[in-house]
Amino acid sequence: MPTYVTKTVVAPMPNLENLRKQAKLYLRWHRDGYHPVAAAIRAMLPRYEHLTDRQVLAESFKLSDAQELVARQSGFESWQALKTGVQAMPTTTNPTVTIPVLSDVEAQLYVSDVKASCDYYTKLGFTAAFTYGEPAFYGQVRRGKARLNLRLVCEPVFVGDIREREILLSASMTIDSAEEIRQLFDQWRSAGVDFKQTLKKEPWGARTFIVRDPDGNLLLFAGPAA
Repeated sequence: MPTYVTKTVVAPMPNLENLRKQAKLYLRWHRDGYHPVAAAIRAMLPRYEHLTDRQVLAESFKLSDAQELVARQSGFESWQALKTGVQAMPTTTNPTVTIPVLSDVEAQLYVSDVKASCDYYTKLGFTAAFTYGEPAFYGQVRRGKARLNLRLVCEPVFVGDIREREILLSASMTIDSAEEIRQLFDQWRSAGVDFKQTLKKEPWGARTFIVRDPDGNLLLFAGPAA
């Protein structure tokens, strides 16, 4: 299970210039077709909420839209309201506040056979950490700091081909170097691993590939381009 610790931190004063930069970053990600930004747009801007990721990225998205997104994320209805609120905030020292800081996260994969999934991921270099039940209905595999929990489900989790069509990822894992991401891809390609996406350079600079496991779970592996 994920663990957390409590830290005492100083709440930062919102900085209007940083918020402008954040809006410009969202705008650039949209222009570059960076899929994760579509979820943020859809969640915060009601006029996009009925669209798929691909449709969001195909829609017009201007700087004013990105600024509205940043404003709504900060709890304001509009960019103008955010500017007014930030400018009205006192410049005195902020009080300290105690907040919980998450220290770990684990991906959940839905599988039809926990033992078979453990065997599959073991061939990819993961280690079976544990299984529960006889036959197993839950388990976990690990490789480095990556942990994948395996949950037995005896019926389809997704309806139709939406997972393939929308590239709905079950987990994302990072690798430290460009050499290692290429090495891992080459090793698994030689081993006949099934890929949803082969190794490629993304518009935002990373190199990624996506593995499709026997249950159709899509796992993204990402590393630096150089």
